[in-house]
Amino acid sequence: MQSWASRNRGPAQVPTAPVQPPEIGRPAVREGRFTDGWKRDRMTWIKPSFLWMTYPCGWATKEGQETVPAVEIRRAGFEWALRSACLSSCVHGVHPDRAAWRRQLKRAPARVQWDPERDLRLQPLPYRPLQRGLSGEAVRRCADEWTVAVRDVTPLAHEIHALVSSGDLTSAARLLPQERPYPAGDGSLAHLLGDGPGRQAAGGKRQPMGPTAARVRRPARP
Repeated sequence: MQSWASRNRGPAQVPTAPVQPPEIGRPAVREGRFTDGWKRDRMTWIKPSFLWMTYPCGWATKEGQETVPAVEIRRAGFEWALRSACLSSCVHGVHPDRAAWRRQLKRAPARVQWDPERDLRLQPLPYRPLQRGLSGEAVRRCADEWTVAVRDVTPLAHEIHALVSSGDLTSAARLLPQERPYPAGDGSLAHLLGDGPGRQAAGGKRQPMGPTAARVRRPARP
């Protein structure tokens, strides 16, 4: 699992990046929090890295996804969301059967899924960080209790995109935000690992955990 942030991030904060339309993202940056225009009844996805964030929004060029606010939330809230999360699909070794998984998914205020990380050309890499979705109570708490700061990193996304488009991948890579493995312990992730995601293909051992003290990756499917 990775998170991305500026180098001066405090130890009690975790950076996230929910892409938003300008009418939502700009007031959030100005006020340092999500304002009333932000729909709390919709699921909000926390992207696992800067490059993964740029993949679905096309470097902040797609309609309705033109603003990228970097949101720092309290670590306690981030950990609560992890502990309260359910996998977005039924996984052997985690859920006894599909009915139990459906019940858990319906109750959970957060869900996670393992999605391939992306390179500068937004092509999939052979490992999968966790993407987290917040709904209901988790969305409300994120807006009202967990949010510490909101910054606009849309210009950075555009600058890196321009360098990638020109073929200057070296310069583009230098501008990427610093990313570190998130130190999540087994207590936060045990219910999301089981015999599937987060286990190595051979030996059935957990992958080493790294910002959190372990990095959780799942091998990408062929």
